[in-house]
Amino acid sequence: MQKQSIQYDSPLDALVAIAKRLSRYETEAGLSSEDFFDRFSQGSWGDDTQSVEWANDYRHYLALRAELGKILDAAA
Repeated sequence: MQKQSIQYDSPLDALVAIAKRLSRYETEAGLSSEDFFDRFSQGSWGDDTQSVEWANDYRHYLALRAELGKILDAAA
């Protein structure tokens, strides 16, 4: 499996793209990303490729939200 790298112009662009992917995962599974990640982290969810990608996207989403929060706090 080849690793894919996508470049975004800003953290906000990256956040929007990841939020769209998370929404698709949530619709397919009928479960919020937060609930999925809790189950995944506890080992009560499979570790297939899509689950690992969902978990990684959710981690990235949380990191981007924190980064944007710091930027907004500094601007206020």
